[in-house]
Amino acid sequence: MLPELSLEGKSAVVTGAGRGIGRAIALVLAEAGANVAVAARTTSEIEATATRINSLGRRSIAVPTDVADPDDAQALIDSALGTFGKIDILVNNAGKLTRGPAVPLPDAELLHPGLRGDPTFAATDDEWLATLDVNLSGVYYCSRAAGAHMIERRYGKIINITSNNGMQAFPLVAAYNASKAGVNMLTRVLALEWAPYGICVNAIGPGDYHTTMTDATWSTAEGRSNHLDAIPMHREGDLRELGILAAYLASPASDYMTGQIIYLDGGLTAK
Repeated sequence: MLPELSLEGKSAVVTGAGRGIGRAIALVLAEAGANVAVAARTTSEIEATATRINSLGRRSIAVPTDVADPDDAQALIDSALGTFGKIDILVNNAGKLTRGPAVPLPDAELLHPGLRGDPTFAATDDEWLATLDVNLSGVYYCSRAAGAHMIERRYGKIINITSNNGMQAFPLVAAYNASKAGVNMLTRVLALEWAPYGICVNAIGPGDYHTTMTDATWSTAEGRSNHLDAIPMHREGDLRELGILAAYLASPASDYMTGQIIYLDGGLTAK
């Protein structure tokens, strides 16, 4: 390994690390040398991730956390600091996806046939607020808590997991798309505010990946075909590829990169 890519001696916090993208990122960071605090709402899932990290010879703690609660977000950072003594890396990955139009749409046949969700039932206010609370406010709360520590140390790497939906519009996912567009802008704002303190704030925008969150649109032959047809490389993304990109952004190799949103999507956003 190039020495600039090593995470030996670093300490990381990864939210939404019980499964999918967050788990893959947490494991790759550990492989690269980092100790990792893993967080999510489901205790059994993050405990499984922490056990796997420990088997790699790294230290890990599992911290049940609802990132939409600012007190929980602060408690997560405090727990990581209490265990590791410092936080070098924060990965804001916890996410929520809801589907539904802003108002009921009577003519479902007018929408793209590959879309999932019933357009005749509008998304509720609770769904709108819950999606923004997790996807956007959660990033803000965790970044704020970790940022105060990183400013004191004059060092830190924050990696926000956004989505191609943050720059591409799709029907029936207004809350999700709006939240991810907000993450993109929050990434840039925090990058500018914290650059003088040696803190890099960047984002990764995954394209189409088959995870628990997206299973509804990947689980049938038709749905899978629709996904692959839309991706210029005509293949599904590998979660480990996201982990490797996160490890680069977490490492000294990316010390001159901040305020960037990098889309790892097989060419989806190039269209």
